[in-house]
Amino acid sequence: QSLAMQLLKLVLNCLNFDFIGNSADESADDLCTVQIPTNWRTIFLEPETLDLFFDLYHSLPPMLSQLALSCLVQFASTRRSLFSNPERAKYLGNLIKGVKQILENPQGLSDPGNYHEFCRFLARLKTNYQLGELVMVKDYPEVIQLIANFTITSLQHWEFAPNSVHYLLTLWQRMVASVPFVKTAEPHLLDTYAPEITKAYITSRLECVPVVIRDGLEDPLDDTATVFQQLEQLCTVSRCEYEKTCTFLVQVFDQNAQNYQKLLHSSSRNPLEITVQEGRLAWLVYFVGTFVGGRLTYTSTDEHDAMDGELSCRVFQLISLMDAQLPQSSNEKVELAILWFLDQFRKTYVGDQLQHTSKVYARMSEVLGITDDNHVLETFMTKIVTNLKYRGRCEPVISRTLQFLNDLSVGYPFIVYGITYYLKIIRLLKKLVKIEAVKFMLQNHTSKHFPFLGVSDNYSYSDLRCRTVFYTALTRLLMVDLGEDEEEFENFMLPLTVSFESVTQIFNSSFEQEEAKRMLIGLARDLRGIAFALNTKTSYTMLFDWIYPAYISVLQRAVELWYREPACTTPILKLMAEFMQNRSQRLNFDVSSPNGILLFREASKMICTYGNQILSLGTLSKDQVYPLKLKGISICYSALKSALCGNYVSFGVFKLYGDNHFDNVLQAFVKMLLSVSHSDLLQYRKLSQSYYPLLECLTQDHMSFITSLEPRVLIYILTSISEGLTAVDTIVSSSCCASLDYIVTYLFKHLAKEGKKTLRCREISQDGQRLLHFMQQNPEVLQQMMSILMNTIIFEDCRNQWSVSRPLLGLILLNEKYFSELRATLITSQPDNKHEVLDQCFRNLMEGVEQNLLVKNRDR
Repeated sequence: QSLAMQLLKLVLNCLNFDFIGNSADESADDLCTVQIPTNWRTIFLEPETLDLFFDLYHSLPPMLSQLALSCLVQFASTRRSLFSNPERAKYLGNLIKGVKQILENPQGLSDPGNYHEFCRFLARLKTNYQLGELVMVKDYPEVIQLIANFTITSLQHWEFAPNSVHYLLTLWQRMVASVPFVKTAEPHLLDTYAPEITKAYITSRLECVPVVIRDGLEDPLDDTATVFQQLEQLCTVSRCEYEKTCTFLVQVFDQNAQNYQKLLHSSSRNPLEITVQEGRLAWLVYFVGTFVGGRLTYTSTDEHDAMDGELSCRVFQLISLMDAQLPQSSNEKVELAILWFLDQFRKTYVGDQLQHTSKVYARMSEVLGITDDNHVLETFMTKIVTNLKYRGRCEPVISRTLQFLNDLSVGYPFIVYGITYYLKIIRLLKKLVKIEAVKFMLQNHTSKHFPFLGVSDNYSYSDLRCRTVFYTALTRLLMVDLGEDEEEFENFMLPLTVSFESVTQIFNSSFEQEEAKRMLIGLARDLRGIAFALNTKTSYTMLFDWIYPAYISVLQRAVELWYREPACTTPILKLMAEFMQNRSQRLNFDVSSPNGILLFREASKMICTYGNQILSLGTLSKDQVYPLKLKGISICYSALKSALCGNYVSFGVFKLYGDNHFDNVLQAFVKMLLSVSHSDLLQYRKLSQSYYPLLECLTQDHMSFITSLEPRVLIYILTSISEGLTAVDTIVSSSCCASLDYIVTYLFKHLAKEGKKTLRCREISQDGQRLLHFMQQNPEVLQQMMSILMNTIIFEDCRNQWSVSRPLLGLILLNEKYFSELRATLITSQPDNKHEVLDQCFRNLMEGVEQNLLVKNRDR
């Protein structure tokens, strides 16, 4: 057995080998094709090869038979081009024969390892072979029946190897999706088995509810990622013989809804029974949402739309029933399922101009009086307001409700481009803002009406996060008809104005720290949502005039006081970073307005205050360094980068008028940077993605600042570039290449001016002289970077080749002697038969490049 195990592992490793070096993502298990070398063909053509592994599966104990099945998974994934058509048909026939033997003797599948590998094996069969080929196999009718029975049994035993169900559903999803493309006369029989699979999935999930609740097991509904993935697969399967599936689901839904109503109205309300029934209804609502959403994935007819109407009616009726019980009782799982359904219905039947005649509204009109998508939008908004009013303490429901509101406020759900798309968005938003529930929200966004906006001690700081999404959506809706109406904007901002005035009074009087802190966190999150949605010059200016100077000083004071508490500083810093974003050229103030400079000065003050205070914390432990310090620094860097690249401030003005805000913020940048280790710079993704683009901005437009830095700071910055060149994150490596290119180009231009020796050139090149002197003192810095770039290009999978190429010529021209040495070293490091090839590559690289011309030759 030990020998058999080692042999099987060896075979599996051979079959798993990455033959063409494409380093496929191992997590994408279902997309795999094994690129078997052509000279292995004869082994694969021998039927005895497959028979051997099927025999090994049947005769070995579970630990070893699992390895035999793993090998068969790879055999099933062999590239199609290895065989001619007749050979492929024969090979597939042998695979199917083996599947039949396993399913006729299923004892081995009681082992979870075997079961899992067998499910993978079935999924791979459909990944690699077309339905048209499968139906031509002699044993297909018996095998598809065996697979269907196996799937149904697997779904019924939902607690056994739940992760393996994914592969079975993948098989059926792909089989059903292939039905329209089958050209053969042979029956595929999916119209018989697909409805049975759907029915088994529905039944099994309904039956698991009482078991989960009574035995206190882990609820499958809590693992939303798995649930959504399986529902996505099921929606395709359900559309095959849709009439059967819908009839069954309508029947089950009605039965469960009646039982639920009886329980609600019975004198002895049994809480356990009600919870079980609500769990079942949650699953049923998910199924309805899934089937309605499936319309977009499969050919649909008017009859199918009418059935969607039948199903949707029931969920809309359930919404009324659930909301009628508020505020006494509410079930989180049912509410989340309802929001899933509403989102699927929105994507499928709302907004598309072709849908006005859709049969989905025929039944809904009879039962509910919902005649078109205008009525549906009213229902959506009423539901959103109800949730926000009565479910303020249920974070998952509030969060999902706000996401749904946000999706609605973005507009049209389908991805179409051009003017039609834009007009459809406007049309949909125009419909939304006429709805009473929307008008109510725009006029009453206070904690009195929406408790989740409250700031009482019962709420944790993290509960306030969802406010940003709420205000983003609300402001988008406000913008539809706002135009230049400053009075309406002031009215909208009134609740925030009142809150800010309260905070100002608290600051000026006895100063209740906790209350002020909570109010400010909420306000910062609200304002960030508002600022994010204001993408026009007019609307952004209104917000700027509202916040400056009265309230921005309050935010400055808060950062100064509570710099030790990221729960408070992070929202305020993020708000400032959002303010600095010149999205859609919104920071385009009038020519006589100093607002751009005033805004930058406020950002500078905040970054300097935060930077100086945070450095006073001293050394922090490994688990505290990111939340207490690095996260704040990364947000400051993002804000500074937005300001430097936003093109709304002339930075020369500061020096001209002796204003030190620009110098101060650059010094704060350096101080914060030197307090961070190089390893932390690259280890924390958000920090590296804010630091490196900021550095790119500084080297592009502010080289006089870079050249004025002390040698130790320059060494730190250049080392960070050198280490970032090989980063996996292309944002980081591309920014490093760009920064290096700007530095090298600056040096090269300085050298060119030095050669001309005119008096004027000598006067203006003092900055360049400093940098050149530094580089002459530390030649290894640029040499090391050239070596890194050359090795990346020659030996690695270089994903941003253009970026890497930009600084290369400058590095070569500044270090010609070292380039010759590096070239010789790289050539000699290769096998003898590759020396000439690599030498020729180097000659081609420099062919036609004139030694003293950087810019003209860079593209060449």
